[in-house]
Amino acid sequence: MSPLFAVSLTTGAIFSIILLIARFRLNPFIVLFVTSIVIALIAGMPADKVVGSFENGAGHVLGHVGTVIALGTMLGKMLTESGGADQIALTISRKAGRGHADWAMMVIGLLVGLPVFFEIGFVLLIPIAFVLAARTNTSLLRIALPMGAALSVTHALIPPHPAALLAVSAYHANIGKTIFYGLLVGIPTAIIAGPVFGRFAARRVPLLEENPLAAQFVSAEPPENMPGFAVTLLTILSPVILMLLGSSADFISMLHTPLNTSLHFLGNTVIALTLATILSFYVLGLARGFSRETILRFSTECLGPTALIMLLVGAGGGFGKVLIDSGISDAITHAALGAHMPLLVLAWLLAVIVRVACGSATVAMATASGIVAPILSHAPTISPELMVLVTGAGSVALGPMNDAGFWQIKEYLGLTVPQTLKTWSVLETLIAVCGLVFCLIGSVFLP
Repeated sequence: MSPLFAVSLTTGAIFSIILLIARFRLNPFIVLFVTSIVIALIAGMPADKVVGSFENGAGHVLGHVGTVIALGTMLGKMLTESGGADQIALTISRKAGRGHADWAMMVIGLLVGLPVFFEIGFVLLIPIAFVLAARTNTSLLRIALPMGAALSVTHALIPPHPAALLAVSAYHANIGKTIFYGLLVGIPTAIIAGPVFGRFAARRVPLLEENPLAAQFVSAEPPENMPGFAVTLLTILSPVILMLLGSSADFISMLHTPLNTSLHFLGNTVIALTLATILSFYVLGLARGFSRETILRFSTECLGPTALIMLLVGAGGGFGKVLIDSGISDAITHAALGAHMPLLVLAWLLAVIVRVACGSATVAMATASGIVAPILSHAPTISPELMVLVTGAGSVALGPMNDAGFWQIKEYLGLTVPQTLKTWSVLETLIAVCGLVFCLIGSVFLP
């Protein structure tokens, strides 16, 4: 397959999805599924392999993200019904001031996002964003976009996040230097893409008046008997703490010992979230006077609005898998390799291309670093730590529609597809471009 044909086919598919969903108001799941089938057949993929490819991609994504969304939604429901989200929102607005609530959410996003994937951090923090926006009478975009920017920056740039660690290993970078440089690049990037852009977008993108997901997390008035700030914060951070323990297991204990195995088990994403959700049933439920029947009702009714999100997340994964299996992704990547450009720019561009082709920032980072790492060994003057950062920056570019985060943002914030492109896709592109620019500047001044 020629690179030009692959690029044209991918571009046409993306514009078709936007047009069919935004202009003709067709069901997004049907549009993603049908578009995936059509481009696979046009690319020459055997007809008997097409549906299986889509199903494998959708199943792979949903196997992880679907469980995370379900558990995170239950935890969020307990936070809101108990008044825990109100307690945190009111404390943030009181300490930071109403005019700086977006900055406070960015800082929280940076802290929570370090050990967890974007989807997990998002479902943990979005209930607080809903309540904080309502209590401070602030646009939800102004609160939620800085949170999302911070989570995306930590996902891409700062170890010990798993995605960044993949590139650290591939480039043989020093992890200490990578973290230090990551903070130098990541903090100003999060500020530009978060509070600065969030305020700009909030003034120009009006949200729908009715948002069923926000409505289920925000009551008319804060509950009178709210749980304490410390116990609520501990409940939210408990999965983060467990995941940090899991990622540090090999430093804490000997490999393959019972303690090492137990820490890895407890640090597993799903196990950590499950334990946190069970903890919330007691700390924010039974201990607050809720009956078992009421807790069951909370944990059941909150899942209804997430059904469409799970379907769209799965469809995005299926779309990405079809691009890979049909050879479209490889053709585009090989085209980028044929271009002669500085190594930092090449690593960034490859990550951008793989990101658009498959949707996953982690896959984009792993693929691009795997391709460029052998070339880096012949370029001793280039910092491997900056290579990690620039690859991570490119891996979040554009916020494409085959990324689970795109549909999470759209549905949770009550946006249309064009609004999501104007806000989330632009925010992700800002992170990518700022990351590249700061890394190029760093290559001049940093050793």
